[in-house]
Amino acid sequence: MSHCLMRKILVSLSSFMVLLSATASSAPYFVNPGDILMIDVWNETLLSREALVRPDGFISLPMIGEIDTTNSTPPEVSDAIAQALSKYMKDIPQVVVSVQNVAGNKIYVMGKVIRPGEYNITSDTDIIQALALAGGLNTFAAENDILVLRREADGTQVSIPFEYATVKNGEEMHSNIVLHSRDIVVVP
Repeated sequence: MSHCLMRKILVSLSSFMVLLSATASSAPYFVNPGDILMIDVWNETLLSREALVRPDGFISLPMIGEIDTTNSTPPEVSDAIAQALSKYMKDIPQVVVSVQNVAGNKIYVMGKVIRPGEYNITSDTDIIQALALAGGLNTFAAENDILVLRREADGTQVSIPFEYATVKNGEEMHSNIVLHSRDIVVVP
């Protein structure tokens, strides 16, 4: 096999692997408090509208009242709205829910970073990317004592340790986890 052909095969294979890993790692988007949803009910312009997800995870809609969006994807919210509206309509309506603004999809970076604060994220963001958003670690940061604080669905809070020095040396890359909405990165 010629060197040129072997190189083309390797380039094609590596491109496929990158595409495959990107596809596999993207998780579904879950609706968050603070998000703005566009609710389209087919042929029912009076029922189509924007809705702000309240801090308790609910949205309010005419005729059906409250819909809980907690731990739901936009298609799951669409189904819940369609089922609730079907009580008042002859047929189950076609409902599409799209996220107009991901204002509720936030992470927080605090402690010894250049720009601590709240950050809106619009795609999968790992710990290293969050630290980059915050301008990086300052000179006094304890880079091997970083914690990610995460509140689970049942309300309990867990602490996930992260050793920046290890990851920046190309080791323990599996510890550079993708953050969830409302995670807090603490840099002591």
